[in-house]
Amino acid sequence: MEKLIGNKTKANVAVFISGRGSNLKSLIKYSKSKNSLFKIKLVISNKSNAAGLKYAIKSKIKFYVIKYKNVINSEKKILKLLKKFSIGLICLAGFMRILSKNFIKKFNKTILNIHPSLLPKYKGLDTHSRVLKNKDKYSGSTVHLVTPKLDAGKIILQKKIKVSKSDNIKTLEKKILKIEHKIYSEAIFKFLSNL
Repeated sequence: MEKLIGNKTKANVAVFISGRGSNLKSLIKYSKSKNSLFKIKLVISNKSNAAGLKYAIKSKIKFYVIKYKNVINSEKKILKLLKKFSIGLICLAGFMRILSKNFIKKFNKTILNIHPSLLPKYKGLDTHSRVLKNKDKYSGSTVHLVTPKLDAGKIILQKKIKVSKSDNIKTLEKKILKIEHKIYSEAIFKFLSNL
């Protein structure tokens, strides 16, 4: 933790990614603003070709690729890194691995995730196709606490958008991604403000 923001301390954050890292990009941008209550100290990816790693490189943030050939060993490595960088909060941003019950227990601090649906609806994968198939009028995004039960933790922030008749998976994903970039930072701010 670093002293900053009046009497608040800035939380050291680790962001976990697997792909393009657009949420990581928006979190990095927000973390540099004067209202931010957090600093991204570490980026973890399970894929060496994750496009999002370029944002860590560009912002000189330490990053590590943990290949997950063996879950127990991989999680041990990650826990060591989290300790080394004094991480107080993990933000999952398109991380395509499920953290084990053991990992969550051992980290013993807050883990947040952003999910592209209005939880508790459509947990897991293929959210947009399920929304369209069921002809839902609304969809959206949810930032929630991570628990051992998939996409079932307490909701921190949720925002909905209208699904239009002309939407397909691509257009709906694009709309939701736009709000994800906004609400993830807001949710972290809301969560850290209430500590």
